[in-house]
Amino acid sequence: MSAVMHDALVIGAGPAGLQAAATLAGHGADVVLLDEQAAPGGQIYRGIESCSPALRQMLGPDYTHGAALAASFRASGATYLPETAIWQVTPEGEVWTKRQGRVAMLQARQIIIATGALERPVPLPGWTLPGVMTAGAVQILLKSAGLVPDGLVLAGSGPLLYLLAAQCIAAGAAPAALVDTTSRAHERAALPHLTALIHAPARQMLRKGLALKAAIRDAGVKLYRHAKGLRIEGESEAQALSFTAAGQRHRLETRLIALHEGVIPHQQMTRAIGCAHEWNAVQHCFQPVLDEWGQSSVDNILVAGDAGGLAVRSSPKRRGISRPWRRCTGWGGSAPRRAMRKPPPSRRTAQAAGAAAVPGCALCAAPGDPHPTGRGDDLPLRGSHRRHGPRCRPPRGAGPNQVKSFLRAGMGPCQGRVCGPLVNFILAKELGQTPEATGYYRIRPPLKPITIGELADMDQG
Repeated sequence: MSAVMHDALVIGAGPAGLQAAATLAGHGADVVLLDEQAAPGGQIYRGIESCSPALRQMLGPDYTHGAALAASFRASGATYLPETAIWQVTPEGEVWTKRQGRVAMLQARQIIIATGALERPVPLPGWTLPGVMTAGAVQILLKSAGLVPDGLVLAGSGPLLYLLAAQCIAAGAAPAALVDTTSRAHERAALPHLTALIHAPARQMLRKGLALKAAIRDAGVKLYRHAKGLRIEGESEAQALSFTAAGQRHRLETRLIALHEGVIPHQQMTRAIGCAHEWNAVQHCFQPVLDEWGQSSVDNILVAGDAGGLAVRSSPKRRGISRPWRRCTGWGGSAPRRAMRKPPPSRRTAQAAGAAAVPGCALCAAPGDPHPTGRGDDLPLRGSHRRHGPRCRPPRGAGPNQVKSFLRAGMGPCQGRVCGPLVNFILAKELGQTPEATGYYRIRPPLKPITIGELADMDQG
């Protein structure tokens, strides 16, 4: 099979993908941006080109900024392929796509992965009941369809919960309550990083956070801090959220609960390609090993934005990795490198401080009762090894791939995106070893479902 050799293929049309494609195309590169959504913007700027002025005002100035970014990309001359699913990427620069029912392969000298992040899956009793969503899912409905939640209870930790609460308030539907699970220990651990946030350019981040909290307070939204022991009650659907805060047990009746415990890099694609990954002990997640230019351990694979981790910084492991532009003949001179230069040290320090000030997973303490790790196979969170006998325990050295062969965890519709971090955490705790030593699933194509018929009708040109 032959394919046109492009200079660069960018995967993902969120903020990082749009910026990368527009910058490279602006310097004369032949760039193709592949996007699974119908329009550019990603999750952050979803629907930015079609939303009404009222919705833009409701979502705030940070969201409105995406309109200029999308317009810059549209004017850059880069080729845009929306509604395109990526089901395989090879280290040789081959990107296999499915678009409008047709399968095809594109090829480029450089692949830039900008697939963003996903919400950290943190199970708790009742999390698979109808009426329980992630905060990101609620925000998608707000941005794409203008749907405003009624009687919403937000639970978890992280900036998105407060942003979503403020957006709901602006939409005229203040949440019923916000249950913050950030522990006092996490707050104390974040205090040393606050000094970096009071200096420019990080001061704006701090100011935004304070403004969100003020909006929630002024709207009369009930805020519960340092909550623990969360449990969603209900038989066929969510009926209430119970938890402990300030030494008292609380029960909030609601039929709509949004959970959130921060975001983690989307690692399926980089792992399938074979990029090296490392454990981020601050954010409690895996992320690809990158140098300061976003170059991965695979020569022609770069990673941009949240797919590379929060506040990516250079480390000894990343030294000596080749610069990303040397393979791109004809356009890899000094101008693109200057345009794609790394942020100044002051900004990198601010980004690092912002990431460290956001607590890690506050619900990653094993709950008392078994409950499913995912919506695919309803696998129990604790004691899953007991299915094979009362005295059976995971052997030392066992990893997520062995669990997959025993229990099918990781073989559901999400292909391990939800249960992968959970299986890693459970095994590490049971075996008394680090998450990095425990490892992650071996990711194989197809990354997205594809039929035999689609493969048989593959575009050979």
